Amino acid sequence: MKILDRYILTTYLRTFFSVFTILMLIFVLQTIWLYIRELSGKDLDIMVVVKFLVYFMPKLIPLVLPLTILLASIMVFGSFAENYEFAAMKSTGISLQRAMSGLSVFIVILAIITFFFSNNVIPWAEYNSYNLRKNIAKLKPAMLLVKGQFNEVDAYNIKFSDKTGERGQYLKDVVIHVKGANNRENTTTIISKEGELASEKDSNVLKLILTDGYYYSDLSPKKRKDREKKPFAKTKFDTKIINIDLSELNNVDIDEKSQTDKYSMLDVSGLTESIDSLAEKAQRDYGTFAKNLHQRSNLLTTRNKPLTIQKDSLSKPKDSVYLGNLFDVFNTKQKIQLVENTARTLSSPQQIIKSKESNLKIQTEIYNRHIISLHEKFALGFACIILFFVGAPLGALIRKGGIGLPMVIAILLFLTYHFIGIFATNSAKKGGFNPVLAPWFSTLIMLPLGVFLTKRATADKGLFDFDSILDPLKKIFRIKLKNTHDYKFLNSKKNHELIDIINNYEALGHDETCRHEAYKVLTSRGNDLNDLTQNGLIINDNYKASEDLINKSYTPHAKFAISLFLIGVVLLVLHFVFKNNKLPSVATASIQLSVMSLILFVIYYLKSLKNLFSFYSLINKPRKKPHLILIIIGFPLYFISHLLFKEKVKEDLKLNYLESLK
Repeated sequence: MKILDRYILTTYLRTFFSVFTILMLIFVLQTIWLYIRELSGKDLDIMVVVKFLVYFMPKLIPLVLPLTILLASIMVFGSFAENYEFAAMKSTGISLQRAMSGLSVFIVILAIITFFFSNNVIPWAEYNSYNLRKNIAKLKPAMLLVKGQFNEVDAYNIKFSDKTGERGQYLKDVVIHVKGANNRENTTTIISKEGELASEKDSNVLKLILTDGYYYSDLSPKKRKDREKKPFAKTKFDTKIINIDLSELNNVDIDEKSQTDKYSMLDVSGLTESIDSLAEKAQRDYGTFAKNLHQRSNLLTTRNKPLTIQKDSLSKPKDSVYLGNLFDVFNTKQKIQLVENTARTLSSPQQIIKSKESNLKIQTEIYNRHIISLHEKFALGFACIILFFVGAPLGALIRKGGIGLPMVIAILLFLTYHFIGIFATNSAKKGGFNPVLAPWFSTLIMLPLGVFLTKRATADKGLFDFDSILDPLKKIFRIKLKNTHDYKFLNSKKNHELIDIINNYEALGHDETCRHEAYKVLTSRGNDLNDLTQNGLIINDNYKASEDLINKSYTPHAKFAISLFLIGVVLLVLHFVFKNNKLPSVATASIQLSVMSLILFVIYYLKSLKNLFSFYSLINKPRKKPHLILIIIGFPLYFISHLLFKEKVKEDLKLNYLESLK
């Protein structure tokens, strides 16, 4: 390892471990704050609390590690640029890529380690933390009685409006549901104005003293008619004492681990096996469900029954093939019976489908969660690499080290990355997004940004070149640029004078732009290029072919594409508007037309790109073709890329015209 690589690596590692430690402490404190309610009032041993934190720390790595790499990269490379260390490197011929090469190897190794960590350590931590939380929740539930909601304690569901006193022992407006012998139905209801928790702190008995209330108990008579009346007994009391035995609830083994098959507790092999079994189970369930529906439809019992057909309804009774309306074969009474039978046959499957729908949604969500968990293990390491190539060149561009500005930029970028990932993952769990793509989506969004920043930092350009952005926009919206000339005087010139300006612009004191404007005035008057060359215009032959390619092929195709794109997007938006306003037929027509428009848009978009590539090949400038990233990004944002392509083609056609003049 060379001295430079060792220096950059040691500087980065010092910053990396410092930032990692600080961020881990911050997130651990946040974890304690989030779960303080589960830990407080439980009289837990200090080792149990330490176990709780140790089990939760590995689960913080997917948040802490990407943010650490991003922030450390910005800080280190920003400090190098701020202290002119990069300038010294460049003066000796060392580029940014060479400076990043040693760290790139370290980041790749770290990404590989991260995969094994997420595949082995994080499932272990999830397995232990989940079971530990479940066991802690069983300890002393009386200390966790919350007002305004039902609190389940053994066979009692306790609810109260407020809790006062030094220990919160005084309750108001108490409602208690007591479960019956089957431990499922609530057979007794107790309502009182006030209550008091009178048990000792470490007692295994929860003593509840109720005052001024009523006791309602359901009765179960032997006769069925009496049971249909739903009788109950009502008793008023001044004071009632309830003792709830908590000895079994408090006798909890903290180290018990009964839950082992949660998707976040599995490694790659376990997830792959679970995904296969879930897919097979879903396929069997769908097959069984379809078979049940088929059997309930009575097709098996009715399909072989002969139909009684009216002979007078057939125009050609000798012909065995009847091509008319099958419904007309039956008489009116049979039609009514057929419709009623069909309605009865369909009502039962509809109810079954509705009841089965919720179960299928749950199964689909579980299946999607397993797929997401599998791909998250691979996506985390890849995210570390991408965020390094975002942070390192960004630090070199902003030329600022330390905690201030790099911290702000890193947090903004990380929040963008993190929230995109959350939205994609949540959508994928419900089936609204591809579960395979969801874990990779935020990283793929950051990939073009990393490529863009690395290119600009390598070329030693600024973070943003505002002139290159504003000038095309000014041309699009026809905003007059500074230091531009007014060529309106050309409109008063005759054709031979304009041709003279084109051929002898330097002798007449004009610039090259004036030559192009003069040509535009000539073509606007309806003059053909062949006529202009006969009248003295000197120009290369291939310009006519390039101009025809743009005007007769690219421009019409691009106009069709933008029109179809806008129609498709508008109809897509209207589809959701109509759907939300309960207009299903209009919404269906809208989405169908939208899909047709977008399909045609894709066709004309590809045609316009083909014309564009042919144009640059014709003028022998293939390097000026639109970049692949711009084409990909410009596809969903065609309303913007269309304008940019239009201005770029206009400018390149102008340059080709000027180069074609002899």
